Amino acid sequence: MKRTKQARRDAKQLFRLCLANGLLDEGRVRQVVQRVRETRNRNRLNVLSECGRLVKLDCTRHTATVDSATPLLTGMQASIQAELLRMYGPGLNTLFTHNPALIGGMRIKVGSDVYDGSVKARLAALEAGF
Repeated sequence: MKRTKQARRDAKQLFRLCLANGLLDEGRVRQVVQRVRETRNRNRLNVLSECGRLVKLDCTRHTATVDSATPLLTGMQASIQAELLRMYGPGLNTLFTHNPALIGGMRIKVGSDVYDGSVKARLAALEAGF
């Protein structure tokens, strides 16, 4: 499906309606989607598709994934989460995962930002240097 400029504009306006205090509100998203589905606009599928893309981008932007080589203690998780909230603002969901393949250290991904302090990344950088 080819998305038109008008569909993009409409989707952007609908996306703004889904925000409450700068954060995405799931209830509002459901209402907006329901209202668009009920309309007889022939372009509604393109608008819904584009709006879905914007919602997905926003969810990605507000999700932090913290991978660590060993399970983190709750105090460490709380301090990392507090620092991420300070950097990225309220509404950030933080997921902590255990990934032994990192060998040591941790890797944090928020949206498109990646902070990689793992031993695996350092070894890969050394290997690329030779």
